Amino acid sequence: MTATLLIAVAVFGACAVEMVEALTIVLAAGLTRGWRSALEGAGLAALLLAVVVATLGPTLIHVVPIAALRVVVGSLLLILGLQWLRKAILRASGHTPRHDEDAIYRREYARLSGIPRSGSGRDATGFVISFKGVFLEGLEVVMIVLTLGLSSGRLDVAVLAAAAAVLVVGTAGALLARQLSEVPENALKLGVGLMLVTFGTFWAGEGVGVSWPGTDLALLGLLAAYGAASWILVAALERGAAPGELAA
Repeated sequence: MTATLLIAVAVFGACAVEMVEALTIVLAAGLTRGWRSALEGAGLAALLLAVVVATLGPTLIHVVPIAALRVVVGSLLLILGLQWLRKAILRASGHTPRHDEDAIYRREYARLSGIPRSGSGRDATGFVISFKGVFLEGLEVVMIVLTLGLSSGRLDVAVLAAAAAVLVVGTAGALLARQLSEVPENALKLGVGLMLVTFGTFWAGEGVGVSWPGTDLALLGLLAAYGAASWILVAALERGAAPGELAA
């Protein structure tokens, strides 16, 4: 139960972060190039991503031994989670600017507005930009869905959590008709990064024969340990940051 809940939260959070970034691009493309082309590009990208999950998921389950799968998946999650943690810690400590969806939206809007349209109907630029934004952001989500879902044997939970995030963020985006700049993306990335490295450590350990005390409850201990380490790093970096960096 503990592992299932953490998987659902991790996938939902990761998908929400990537969806906000993809939605920013789609909305900019829709408002500048036309909604038909932007939505068609986003729809095709989402369809291809669904095909990847449906194709690779069952294949990996039946072909790859679970121990080997957990070692590989654990390593991938550790790498991905540490990348997310590094960015979130540097932003939280003021060493790098926080991710600004408003600024990204304005740049994308201005860039797309300056490209001449070829005529009425479908717009190739809007279609390609929207497709690329959704597909590239979605690939990271697909990897998280597959790795977390397959290693835990709960691919259904991971897929449902990802679908819920897409529905929630997509609905909010449609209602706002702009970008979700108020979403605390850095906090989400920090939380998701902690969960990814937690699962990565847990499954890589299981894959090489580690017997974790308390089985799934060990996940909470790992999560607390990584959370404490991240807090210490943020505090240490804040003390060493220049005033200008903290103001960024």
